[in-house]
Amino acid sequence: GNVTTLGTNSTVSHVNSNQYMNIEVMRNHSELFRAECMRLISEADKSCKRLQNNDNKQLDQRVRDIQFLKKELELKLEEIILDIDVLIALQSRVEKALEACKDPLRVTVLCLEERMKRLPSERLHDEVDRELLKEREAIEGVASLLQRVIEQTTEQIRLNRSAKYQLEKDLKEKYEAQCIDNFCASMTTHSIENLQHAYAWMVTPKQWENISDINIAKAEQQKNNSLSLRALVEALLEQTSADMQKQFQATTAAFQQNVQEIKSAKSQMEDQLAKILLEFASQQRISGDLQVAVTENEHALGLAQARLALRRQRPAKEQCHDPAQSRLLAEVQQLAFQISKLREAVAQSEKEQRALVRCQLELQKNIEIKANSLYIDEVICAQHREPIIIHNF
Repeated sequence: GNVTTLGTNSTVSHVNSNQYMNIEVMRNHSELFRAECMRLISEADKSCKRLQNNDNKQLDQRVRDIQFLKKELELKLEEIILDIDVLIALQSRVEKALEACKDPLRVTVLCLEERMKRLPSERLHDEVDRELLKEREAIEGVASLLQRVIEQTTEQIRLNRSAKYQLEKDLKEKYEAQCIDNFCASMTTHSIENLQHAYAWMVTPKQWENISDINIAKAEQQKNNSLSLRALVEALLEQTSADMQKQFQATTAAFQQNVQEIKSAKSQMEDQLAKILLEFASQQRISGDLQVAVTENEHALGLAQARLALRRQRPAKEQCHDPAQSRLLAEVQQLAFQISKLREAVAQSEKEQRALVRCQLELQKNIEIKANSLYIDEVICAQHREPIIIHNF
């Protein structure tokens, strides 16, 4: 019985020893596992913090990138807005310049119409007409050019506004992205609950940069186009106003020259008319003197003829052809000849007077024609043109 008990105790002791060892192993294993877990927790925590730190750095870098692009976009937006304002102001100037062409053109056409009212003999295609036609052509050409400039400026303003819209849209999206990234940088594990997930199409960083670069490049292109257009329009405004002023001055000079020529011609005619009237009066006086001479000679002829008739009543023996008789006969002959000559002179004088009257009427008619032309050019056209001033556009 003692042997059996000893054997049993030995077995129990061996079992207990194994259990103890197993427990020890399990405890050690558990300790090791806990240590591994602690290490894993520590590493996970460090990794998490490192990852979050890297995330924050990347987010901060991203925000700085966005801010940089935002500044470039804002600068370009300011430039394009300024260009739009300048182009609008320039377009307003062009529109005013186009409006300023209306009155000069109206007056030029009016002057051409007024000059068509001149009498047929004066309705010549003179220097004034040529300058007026050139003036009309110049003004119409300027107006047509300015209209095309307005259309080009309108189109450029539209293109600038389109570039402005793209920049503003890009800036708005950059602002939203910056806000989101700023929020992301400030997020904690506690702020996730309120986050609403939204999914959008993704672009690569290169594509992201290219979007803004394209918008900036387009804005820069439109800015350069605006600068070129502005320089062109400024030059056109200066040149067109100078051309109109030069042509207006040329037409005015032609008017003044023509007025002087008409006045000179009219003055010469008036001088001739005065001389004709003086000559006509002198011719009338000489005609009267001739009539008096005819009458006096007729009286003398009558006296001579009466003497001859009376001497024929002498006695037959006394009717000799004495010197007195010869003298009386010669006197009658001479007086008859003189009367004939005087009557011819009277007829010629009347003919001269009729010719002078014709000259007088012709001169008076021509003077009236010149006066009409002078009134049209010096008064009517001058009154139309006087208020017109071609200013610099």
